Amino acid sequence: MNLVELKNKTILLFGKSRAFSKDEFSAQLKHHNIFLSIEFSDDVALIIDGRMMTPYEQNESERIYEQKSTELKFIDIDIFEKELASHLDEDTLLMSLKLSRDKDRLKSFILNSLISDKLFFKLLKMYNWGDDDFFENDDNRDISAAFISRFYENIERNHNVEYATTGFVHLIKQTKNIQVLQNILTLKPIKYNSDIKIQIAINEHINNEMQELLKKDENSEVKEALSLNKNLNIEIINEFIKDENLGSNIAKSIKLNDEYFDLLQEFKIALALNESLSLNMQEKLLEYENDEINYALSLNNNIDLKVINKLLESKNEIVIDTLYENKSMAVEMLKQAYRDNKYYEQLAKNENTPVDILYQLQLDRRYERYVKTNAGFGKHIQQENIGWIV
Repeated sequence: MNLVELKNKTILLFGKSRAFSKDEFSAQLKHHNIFLSIEFSDDVALIIDGRMMTPYEQNESERIYEQKSTELKFIDIDIFEKELASHLDEDTLLMSLKLSRDKDRLKSFILNSLISDKLFFKLLKMYNWGDDDFFENDDNRDISAAFISRFYENIERNHNVEYATTGFVHLIKQTKNIQVLQNILTLKPIKYNSDIKIQIAINEHINNEMQELLKKDENSEVKEALSLNKNLNIEIINEFIKDENLGSNIAKSIKLNDEYFDLLQEFKIALALNESLSLNMQEKLLEYENDEINYALSLNNNIDLKVINKLLESKNEIVIDTLYENKSMAVEMLKQAYRDNKYYEQLAKNENTPVDILYQLQLDRRYERYVKTNAGFGKHIQQENIGWIV
């Protein structure tokens, strides 16, 4: 459907508009030189089925369709409004809203899910949050919900998430959209929500500008969260490694390359926990023959099988026990441990343990709780759509 084809023509709307208010719908039609009729006539070029159609309107629409379907176009309101939204004169709209300071009209556009993300962010910058939090008054609540629901993946599966501050936290955890993160960080009510800043600081997709801004935050927890960011820039790394706690966080979290591995040698135990260690890096850490480093490696869920075999030779029972809980352990090694009647508790906790073994282990009350909290077993239960075996 093309709005240009409807210029100077008449349309008939049954029911009501959905994304646009009644006044805004009429204003947009006027902008495109499209006339709106409330009853059918020979001048009507398009019939739109809107929301909240009365029984009379429904019957009338069906009657006209039966008689005129070969002559007239029929369309759903969602399709028509999507076309309207794609043809908004954004510059004119922004100027109009700026001059009129019409808060209700501004809000109606922000709540319109059909406008582009680009326009949404521009309109959001014009909204006055006052001194209230995201959900402290009705208007702020509606704007916050609109933001979350627009960008939250699979919102239909968790449709209440947009009505609480935790919705922003969950959104930040899942998004890779730098514009979303940048805009959340600039929203005025964020000053009341350190948890939101903390989640942004951890998000590996934030850019250098955002990292620099968060580094200066007065809340020490925000700075600590930033030190856990996998893509922390080198300037901040060099600054943070002067602090033992922040340096350790970086060593266990940063996406490692040879330069970073050498730079962070002061934090070897933390490095051993880093799941981006290459095999060469893991073997270099093994060469220190240090129990604390070896224990940290045994906790690392991304260690190489060669390193696992060397650690098993260490005769350190704590390291060996930990290895049998590690999901990097080869399945055959786990099966052998079960056949040898060893490390049952560790096998019950290991998400890489074969399901048939977990079923057997859960029959023993000593390991039942561990099996039921095993991530691999839980995934199997969900896939099979069955309940727990008691």
